[in-house]
Amino acid sequence: MALMDQQQIEPDAVKKRPDALQRHLTSRQIQFIAIGGSIGTALFVSIGYALMHGAASLLVAFILQACIMAQVNSSLAEMTIFMPVSAAFIQHASVWVDGAWGFMIGWNFCVFEGLLIPFEITALDMVLSFWRDDIPAAAVISACIVLYAITNLFGVKYFGEAEFWLAGGKLLLIIILFLFTFITMVGGNPQHDAYGFRNWSKPSPFVEYISTGNLGRFQGVLAALWQAGFTIVGPEYLACVAGEAQHPRKTLKAAFKSVYWRFGVFFIGGAICVGIILPANDPTLLSVLGAGDTGTGASSPYVIAMTNMGVEVLPDLVNALLFTSIYSAGNAYVYTTSRSLHGLAQNGHAPKIFRKCTKDGVPIYCLAVALAFACLSFLKLGSGSVQVLTWLTNLITGGTVVTYIVVCVNYIFFHRALKAQGFSRTELPYRGYFQPYGTWVALIWLLGVEIFYGYAVFLKGRWDIGSFFSDYTMAFLAIATFVGWKICKRTRFVRPQEADLVWARPAIDAHEAVMEETLRTKWGGGRSTGTWMV
Repeated sequence: MALMDQQQIEPDAVKKRPDALQRHLTSRQIQFIAIGGSIGTALFVSIGYALMHGAASLLVAFILQACIMAQVNSSLAEMTIFMPVSAAFIQHASVWVDGAWGFMIGWNFCVFEGLLIPFEITALDMVLSFWRDDIPAAAVISACIVLYAITNLFGVKYFGEAEFWLAGGKLLLIIILFLFTFITMVGGNPQHDAYGFRNWSKPSPFVEYISTGNLGRFQGVLAALWQAGFTIVGPEYLACVAGEAQHPRKTLKAAFKSVYWRFGVFFIGGAICVGIILPANDPTLLSVLGAGDTGTGASSPYVIAMTNMGVEVLPDLVNALLFTSIYSAGNAYVYTTSRSLHGLAQNGHAPKIFRKCTKDGVPIYCLAVALAFACLSFLKLGSGSVQVLTWLTNLITGGTVVTYIVVCVNYIFFHRALKAQGFSRTELPYRGYFQPYGTWVALIWLLGVEIFYGYAVFLKGRWDIGSFFSDYTMAFLAIATFVGWKICKRTRFVRPQEADLVWARPAIDAHEAVMEETLRTKWGGGRSTGTWMV
């Protein structure tokens, strides 16, 4: 049976609704939005936490997590490119798995993305203290919230353009840091010391954590793995923009494919660089991170290494680019929070008022909720701001893992539906790798991470009620929302033969046809070109 057969398309299917999201994002904007959302404080600053457990522990953890995330990306890409709707994995969960499943992941994702906003704003304020510590935090937070509102208020094409240039700063920062690592390790530093991989063995490639011996080294890898789960993210942001892509199937396919090399170059490359430039037992690193000061530029392993080597000027440049990097990440989280809430409303899982969009396609009330999350940044003004940041990190990591578990379950149901209804995967616009076996491996791995993420609090003498709830609140929230909605609404799991594999396709196919014709006309009737600069 042909899965992508042409259907009779009604003309109204391609009309712009004045109260709906609008497809204005170009390929280049989508690529950089994905970078903007996936690369932030964690890769440049918080990665130091993983380094404390040894350079080898850091690298092993990042490679393992990147491999699992590559499989999650494979699953999400196949579903999203086939059905590129707004907040794709949230709507996929409702239509292909269970209404309660969609309710659960929608609110889980909305909450943890919302929590990322104050995390980045707080880090942004701390970065400024690298130069001056007398800047009023309230003023910085207020200005940041206003700028986020302006950037997101005037239509997605303006947001996309802003994110394109902001994320470009992140790419520049990564290039600078990689070059700094290579040049200094071969002797291009004020001491003319070709230190190579010397720092890998200081004090040990695998540093003991909690216990001693091999068990302690294994626990060190686990601790680094938890940090990798907070750092290595990204494909979900592409799913969020699917409903606003100009040429969804073509541009999303290119964007999802780029995620694989992004994991390898940015995240694994970043882990290698950090392990090269700084030993795990560096006194400054241990002092700064021991105090919980993970938001300042001075706590970045790169800046610490530059200071240790006596490199001048470059720390200021890195900190300036770090500032734009963190701002960009927060900007992306405002966007994804508002779109996930809009997706919930579209499925009837949030009040109808959140479906309302401006004439420019901005879900205005959803944006207001996202900015309300940003106001949590004012908690920094209290004396316990360091503890708040720690709790936010743990909550965010737990929520991230829940999201990827849902993506895997979505794919398993999607794959079953294809087989049950006689559809061939060879006719899909994109086919993921190693399916469905790779998804099962990723699902089992992620369930293990979610269960054992906070295992340390159960060890003798390490119980802490705050750590327990910050580690497991998002898991408890997921279970409670799923079971609660299922009982209240009496939903049932979708049978494979009943799953709706047509759903939004008529409107999407019509839009794709219009875009193809537009490109064909634009380029003189010849073969349509790529849409990178469209």
